[in-house]
Amino acid sequence: MPVTSSSRAAIAISMAIQNGSLSKLQSFNGIFAIYKKQGPTSADVLNTLKKALLKEAGVANPNPRKRNKQPLKIGHGGTLDSNASGVLVVGIGEGTKMLTTMLAGSKKYRAVGELGKATDTLDVTGNVVEEKSYDHITKEAFEEKLKQFTGEIMQVPPLYSALKKDGKRMSVLLKQGQEVEAKPARPVTVYSLSLQDFSPPYFTIDVECGGGFYVRSLVDDLAKALSSCAHIKELTRTKQGQFTLEEHALKEDRWTLTDISQALQPCPNPSGQQKNAKKAKSKHKPTPSKSKGDDGDTND
Repeated sequence: MPVTSSSRAAIAISMAIQNGSLSKLQSFNGIFAIYKKQGPTSADVLNTLKKALLKEAGVANPNPRKRNKQPLKIGHGGTLDSNASGVLVVGIGEGTKMLTTMLAGSKKYRAVGELGKATDTLDVTGNVVEEKSYDHITKEAFEEKLKQFTGEIMQVPPLYSALKKDGKRMSVLLKQGQEVEAKPARPVTVYSLSLQDFSPPYFTIDVECGGGFYVRSLVDDLAKALSSCAHIKELTRTKQGQFTLEEHALKEDRWTLTDISQALQPCPNPSGQQKNAKKAKSKHKPTPSKSKGDDGDTND
């Protein structure tokens, strides 16, 4: 069938629209928040977001997992476990350079725990490895024990985590049947910790913490301090930095160019002095080699 002048014009218009959409997408520089649902990993969620944006921008058959020659630079600022849901901060364009700040900032979580059963992963996805009585634990005793886990505390990260041994994630090594030793305890910060509901065996706590903190470890340590054991059934990140679950986290039906452009928090413009200092610094320093880091930080 011959191509008519009208069909050629329609194709040209379509290509112009697509090119314009891609240019708009590539002009995005900043950070925003999306809602991560329970189930997929944080990396899977990011790839779904990236694929949706590239498809809307007119990129045919986008493969978000290919890092080379990607028309879109995007990353997230803090891993959530696959079993967890809530706020996932995303950096796009120059905004990816702001994610380190998001990793170091405070975060808020709501966790539902179950007393009496401990699992190897410290959450509901794992195998039960211990059972203990919890009948002796009262609401008053629980609230009193929370005070010991507020402020600057030492915490041992879970074995099943995104932390690495010999370049591989500990959780992956364990699933492969390899033996992994626990990482040493490290200092972490808990800004606030409160009991929202106590209906044994279940309880609900709210926690605000700094970077590198594991809510799974908190629940495990808390139950041990109460002469019992526990694991997390549900975990939701309700806030990260300035982004809250209720006000800022875009659900999947709003992962569009329009919605993200409206939600985007732009990168601060560096001053002239900052730019000159950066140029001078780059002249006197060798260019660092690029290496693949972790998938965000190591939080639950």
